[in-house]
Amino acid sequence: MMLRVLIVGGYGIFGGRIVELLKDEPRLELIVAGRSPERAKAFCAQQVATARLVPAVFDRNGDLAGHLATLRPDLLVDASGPYQAYGEGRYRVIEACIAAGVPYLDLADGAEFVDGVQGLDAEARAAQIFVLSGVSSFPVLTAAATRRLASGLARVESIRAGIAPSPYAIVGENVIRAITGYAGQPTRLRRDGQSATGYPFTEQMRFTIAPPGRVPVRNTLFSLVEVPDLRVLAPLWPEARTIWMGAGPVPESLHRALIALAWLVRWRVLPSLLPMAPLVHWVSNHVGWGEHRGGMFVEVDGVDAAGRLVIRSWHLLADGDDGPLIPSMAVEAIVRRMLEGQRPAVGARAAVHDLELEDYDKLFACRAIRTGLRDETDGPPLYGQVLGASWGALPAAVRAMHDGATHAVGSAQVERGTGWLSRLVGALIGFPASGKDVPLRVDFAQADDGETWTRTFDGRSFSSRQYLGSGRWERLLCERFGPLTFAMALVPEDGRMHLVLRGWTVLGVPMPMWLCPRSASYEEGDDRFRFHVEISHPLTGLIVRYRGWLEAR
Repeated sequence: MMLRVLIVGGYGIFGGRIVELLKDEPRLELIVAGRSPERAKAFCAQQVATARLVPAVFDRNGDLAGHLATLRPDLLVDASGPYQAYGEGRYRVIEACIAAGVPYLDLADGAEFVDGVQGLDAEARAAQIFVLSGVSSFPVLTAAATRRLASGLARVESIRAGIAPSPYAIVGENVIRAITGYAGQPTRLRRDGQSATGYPFTEQMRFTIAPPGRVPVRNTLFSLVEVPDLRVLAPLWPEARTIWMGAGPVPESLHRALIALAWLVRWRVLPSLLPMAPLVHWVSNHVGWGEHRGGMFVEVDGVDAAGRLVIRSWHLLADGDDGPLIPSMAVEAIVRRMLEGQRPAVGARAAVHDLELEDYDKLFACRAIRTGLRDETDGPPLYGQVLGASWGALPAAVRAMHDGATHAVGSAQVERGTGWLSRLVGALIGFPASGKDVPLRVDFAQADDGETWTRTFDGRSFSSRQYLGSGRWERLLCERFGPLTFAMALVPEDGRMHLVLRGWTVLGVPMPMWLCPRSASYEEGDDRFRFHVEISHPLTGLIVRYRGWLEAR
């Protein structure tokens, strides 16, 4: 079976990513189309592809019937936009596809555009084709994740979701035109059980994207955005009192500048930010710092059959250049299913029922994209709250040490740094002296707000306080040694639980990581619990290294 797929805007940001995702498929002919034949030809010439790539001209404001008759596609994918700016005749491409009997997909992110596509349902059914709008992260992936999270609930109270792109992701000009067009402008949404008015980029929330057992994305500020979910999720979960969708662009300082400008629009000091789109586009693609990773979350609050409040969340983490591909993966999934004879049902609609998380899992598996679920309903041990579903994957000896033990005894080998500054730091904290087969006892004092660990090496003790992080340290384990507090991710890998430093404070003041002591710490277990802790600093060298075993008593 050979499938001819016409990609309008095929050499643009999203269209190019669709080509990237599908070009390994020999059963596809990908027609890379747009208004510029030169750009289409240049794009195709740059690709190494198993699929057949064909450059073509397609002007959405031109002779659409003629374009379709000439190119004869089996499927049209509109990856152009901005859909919010289509104005009069905004559905002319869809109408031309219906007239020609050509199935249609788009990556529309405009709430009104996607919601209005259902008005063409009768015509699409008569033509025996499918017309799917919003075939992107919002609302396809959010709807799929919400279905998974809402499974078994008697009632859904609220749905919140957000996307946090990497600071190095290339953002298309049309995306920026859409954002600057609606920032600060009124939009309809559901809040507290009623239809309400929201103002994109003037409402915020913070969230930490943290798939269980992975180093989380740093706590992110999300702003309300106008996306199809604000309209099309409400009919699926009519009992939901609040539906809120956000974006968390970074660096946060630039995000806050956009927030300030959006408030000027809301206060009617500025009519629109659209004239600033070229500047915002340049800044977005040329100014960035931080980690090259991004993510997405969906959180559902609801009530189970027993009447208990349930809070569940789905987390996605993407490293490097794989994250920007995710908005185009819904198109990839549908096209690949069509190649296997699985076509979407006929009719025109928002694509909220056409993919499930399992469809995405197959696509994520070969990329640096990891997902996971969290359920905040239960109250597992401290480490279990940080690890979520990964808690059960730890070795039994490690779980036992963190699940209600009051004390443990064992033996350790201790090595202290020899420099005067290293010795001073170690003495101030109370680290033990160097030695082999040093008797060790650890006492655990449990409380509602955390645990106090008192480590006694051959009669010499030092204590630390461990607790669940909040705010900027959400989803992290915090450990306080006197004036110093360290925030750590718990990452199970290769039979070990690694403690990965993610931040630190001195007297509660956040400090830069380049000043932070270095730590290489992990726990493991076979017949007994084993530990390895190594702390150093560029200014001091090794401060302390101790490793050994413990048995809970």
